[in-house]
Amino acid sequence: MHRRTFLQTMGIALAAGATGLANRETLAAGSTPAATLDAATYRRERRYAHLPCGDVAYLDRGHGPATLFLHGFPLNSFQWRGVIARLSGERRCIAPDWLGLGYTQVAPGQAVTPAAQVDMLIALLDSLRIETVDVAANDSGSAIAQLLVTRHPRRVRTLLLTNGDVENDSPPAALQPVIEMSRKGQFVDQWLAAWLADKRLARSPQGIGGMCYQFPEHPTDEAIDYYLSPLCQPSQKPWVHAYALGLTPNPLAGIEPLLKQSRVPTRILWGTGDDIFSQASPDYLQHVLGNPRGVRRIPGAKLFFPEEYPDLVVGELRRLWTS
Repeated sequence: MHRRTFLQTMGIALAAGATGLANRETLAAGSTPAATLDAATYRRERRYAHLPCGDVAYLDRGHGPATLFLHGFPLNSFQWRGVIARLSGERRCIAPDWLGLGYTQVAPGQAVTPAAQVDMLIALLDSLRIETVDVAANDSGSAIAQLLVTRHPRRVRTLLLTNGDVENDSPPAALQPVIEMSRKGQFVDQWLAAWLADKRLARSPQGIGGMCYQFPEHPTDEAIDYYLSPLCQPSQKPWVHAYALGLTPNPLAGIEPLLKQSRVPTRILWGTGDDIFSQASPDYLQHVLGNPRGVRRIPGAKLFFPEEYPDLVVGELRRLWTS
């Protein structure tokens, strides 16, 4: 190979490698690294809605049409910080912590099942005088979103569903060990407390990182602290276990006919690296939804990919809103 040809070939290869790295960084971390909310900002901006079900922690950031962000288990609304940071200049972003998770304080005797979470969301929106919202949901939040859109269809303008429960995969088989540990009151101490104490373990294949995140740097130390510290408090542990137990029996049983009747435009994003929820689920949803807006698969992405791909999620939301 001539020297000039070799140098040209190497230049193309290096450029391609750099482009691939840039694309990976853009998708995984966002094109502007500072375009996120740190834990200190999140704590400072956290609000509480004093409702009959409890003191619901939530973020209310930005102005414009309201978008409701529904997080996964055992996370809290900090999961959506990158998306919220990018959208709050054009949208009013509402992100609550579920009853039993995050920084929400549950009223004594209150149920924390998916149905009860829907009631909480309606009470929260009413307290904020918000009539309609666009919804983005992940994990068990996707199950709650489906209940919300079928029980209160006039409150939802559009819906973005990511990896999570569907009627024929709820709860998924992979969640059974968590449910059994929760039944014995052991899940927090055996898994969450261990991950909080050893963040390398948390990011390992045996931790929440290896199970639920694509990239080895996630979740960050800051995120682990923000997610798990409140759940490991003695007063919170029973609520965490109650949340897990509330996912069984199937909270979506019988919902398929109602989804077929729904006229809410619904877009589906699905990470192909997720081995907790079935890879057949996005096609199932596309088939049963009354107003589907297509499926996009994210190669290699795992369950909690909205945290790693905020730019991708924002782009999909904007397309959904203008379609």
